[in-house]
Amino acid sequence: MLLSPRDGVVDRFGLAALFLFTAGAKLWILREFVGKVGELLASMKFNYERWQWPATVAVIAIEIVAAILLLLPRTVRWGAAVAGLLLIAFSAFALYYTYGLHGEALECGCFGNIIGSQLGVKTALRNLGLLIPALIVLFGWRVKSPRVGEGSLVETGPPSRSGF
Repeated sequence: MLLSPRDGVVDRFGLAALFLFTAGAKLWILREFVGKVGELLASMKFNYERWQWPATVAVIAIEIVAAILLLLPRTVRWGAAVAGLLLIAFSAFALYYTYGLHGEALECGCFGNIIGSQLGVKTALRNLGLLIPALIVLFGWRVKSPRVGEGSLVETGPPSRSGF
């Protein structure tokens, strides 16, 4: 077997911790993060006054949902898929902002004020690097199913007197 179930556990909890950390960091500097989202929306010619709060809430909510899905054993693969799609979307937006819009260096606030990070190639590469653990969890996670003979599926009773 290429991956053992334990390999995905570290990646699973690491990704969940990362998304909870980033959501918490954004909530810690909420007004400042809303302003940064507004700047990004304005650079794309969106009505930033209308969309900055909904976009901010959506980003933080999706990060929290991804973390919760990764923490619940029955939804680990869904959590890995959401995490992977979120990381791809963040990377695509960073590259679009840098090369498509020719945007100036802008602090994205991805990790609040704890870790400085500007939108650009480094942000995209970091997010694509974080995609590796998401893929390990997505394709390497195994749900343990009860086996016959462990007593969970087969009931054993007293032996039959008929001999059969």
